[in-house]
Amino acid sequence: MVVEDDPDISATLVMVLERTGLEVHATDRGERAVELVRELSPDLVTLDLTLPDMDGTEVCRRLREFSDAFIMMITGRSDEIDRLIGLEVGADDYMAKPFSAQEVRARVAALLRRARSAVEAPPLSMDAGGGLTLLPSAHTATLDGAPLPLTPAEVDLMAAFASRPGETWTRGELVRTVWQGEFIESDFLVDVHVGNLRRKLRRAGSKRSWIRTVDGSGYVYDPS
Repeated sequence: MVVEDDPDISATLVMVLERTGLEVHATDRGERAVELVRELSPDLVTLDLTLPDMDGTEVCRRLREFSDAFIMMITGRSDEIDRLIGLEVGADDYMAKPFSAQEVRARVAALLRRARSAVEAPPLSMDAGGGLTLLPSAHTATLDGAPLPLTPAEVDLMAAFASRPGETWTRGELVRTVWQGEFIESDFLVDVHVGNLRRKLRRAGSKRSWIRTVDGSGYVYDPS
């Protein structure tokens, strides 16, 4: 689904998504986007931050109340605070305008590869330690048996960490493993998602450290 109020950009995004084999719906209104996502349950939403009736961050926040669709924010805003807010409210990726069709295709393809594997693979459970259980293929998680509200990207990131407990992950390794590509601003993307994971685990009542920063260059997963 494309949520964009610029008709030329909307048409470009629709074309790119249709060429990946998707059925694409488009709207230029935030309220309508929420209605369509609830009705159609799309795999992917490209979301502009500046919409006539609602800020894109609010749209994203509402979508995350009921949808696990991959959300890619595409916007003309370049301030870091806007990127930070977008990722904190549940976006999986962030791309600034102007962009190329090739860049959109690469990022969309990476997200859809994860979405397809989630549909095709059985929902195998993964014991991540510390009472945390992940179902990577279903993009869900529980902590001590209670649902933990993680986004698909956060589940994938935690699954990567849990696959190598005690070992250092560089940000580049995490980008290649979780996002399956070398994205612009990869350090920012990883750092924000790690921050979101830490905050959500604390809100769930956990006192563990979970993810430790290593000399500013990477992270180590430690559920003890």
